[in-house]
Amino acid sequence: MKYEDSIKELESIVRRMENDELDIDTLATQLKRAQTLIKSCRDKLTKTDEEIKSILAGD
Repeated sequence: MKYEDSIKELESIVRRMENDELDIDTLATQLKRAQTLIKSCRDKLTKTDEEIKSILAGD
């Protein structure tokens, strides 16, 4: 999944939570999904940061 798609899905989950659109069963599932998306985004950002530093260092 692309970073931008992950962010959009996270924003959707947050918006639904803020608007009380999730019942208790769905809330737990959506929170788990959000955790997965956050980890994925964090990993992509870390990898990209490392690649940029490597390029700038001339490796």
